Amino acid sequence: MNMTTILNSAHQFLQPTQFRLAYRRLLLPIALLALLVNETTRTITVATLSDSFWAVSCYVAATLAIYHYLANFMSKSNRLTTLYHRSRNHQVLFAALLGALPGCGGAIVVSTQFISSRVGFGAIVAVLTSTMGDAAFLLLAAKPATGLGVIGLGVVVGAISGWVVNALHADDFLRPKQKEEPTQAPCCNSHGDTHTPMEQSAINLQGTFWKWLLIPASIIAVLGSFQVDLNPLLGLKENNIEWLGAIFAVVAMFLWAMTKDLGDYQSTVSEDDKIISSHPIQKAAQDTNFVSAWVILAFLGFELTTYFSGLNFELAFSGWGIWMPLIGLAVGLLPGCGPQILVTSLYLSGAVPMSAQLSNAISNDGDALFPVIAMAPKAAVIATIYSAVPALIVGYGYFFLFEH
Repeated sequence: MNMTTILNSAHQFLQPTQFRLAYRRLLLPIALLALLVNETTRTITVATLSDSFWAVSCYVAATLAIYHYLANFMSKSNRLTTLYHRSRNHQVLFAALLGALPGCGGAIVVSTQFISSRVGFGAIVAVLTSTMGDAAFLLLAAKPATGLGVIGLGVVVGAISGWVVNALHADDFLRPKQKEEPTQAPCCNSHGDTHTPMEQSAINLQGTFWKWLLIPASIIAVLGSFQVDLNPLLGLKENNIEWLGAIFAVVAMFLWAMTKDLGDYQSTVSEDDKIISSHPIQKAAQDTNFVSAWVILAFLGFELTTYFSGLNFELAFSGWGIWMPLIGLAVGLLPGCGPQILVTSLYLSGAVPMSAQLSNAISNDGDALFPVIAMAPKAAVIATIYSAVPALIVGYGYFFLFEH
């Protein structure tokens, strides 16, 4: 064998694909296992995973199941989506209401209909301003009254923003000229051929996991919310419920990790594709595990940083006071739901003030921005800038009225 042959063989062996880590999401559950095994981090990891599962994931799953059952029922009649075609000002109001629906669905409907010339530019600004994406599920599950208040505020601000834009621009402002219909919304596919057999099996197992756990886990979560000590109530040893929650959280993360590999920014921060015909529990399971993954990252990062550094985030961020609404707004400008879930998680943990939560809620566009970026990038940029203006006003308005 000559030197050239040896070098060619070595080159082929050392190609990056030989060392590519498939399913990079597995880094999360593997890291969780390592933290559970390590005696130094075990206690704090069990407590954090237990809280994230019982106090967040269970409520999010229950909320999502109700939402998807209702969405499945409402999809049989499209009266709402046809009504807003009759008037450009009615379009804005209905778009703001659709954007207020937790998750990506309502906002993506309006986004793709703008591209296909069914609604105007004012409607796209209204829906991007009013939507919170998947962060709304987390806020509703943890603080229902606050969640409803933030969503209601988003509708009002979104509608006003859309009407102002209607006065400034024609309906076809920055709309790309194309004859083809926009591609299927990224949150819902009409078929399942984009998944490998292993990914499809993991998706099915996610649905089965939550199908059997949803009711008993929700009961335990509600009892825990009322400060009921569940271990003696169920005849269990101390910390058994906490360990059970931690184990369920890790299992859910393993199932989530195997459903899709990370290929780009969108696949990292947006919820997984779902089949339109899937059972509502299946859709709820996929969204719940996506939200749970980002919640675990936020909660565990917060707790471990506090534990090892002694840093008090609430005191640290209090020194940034006047900058917090701007920081919330800046994160909101990032497409996708993942970064927004992080902000909401930090708000729920007390590290981020309400002013930052409000500016983030109004400026963030969730997954709805991805189809607009793909097919109408100029419209996406301008609509995002327009949604940032009311976010700045509301965030700093709340700051100076209640936090300054």
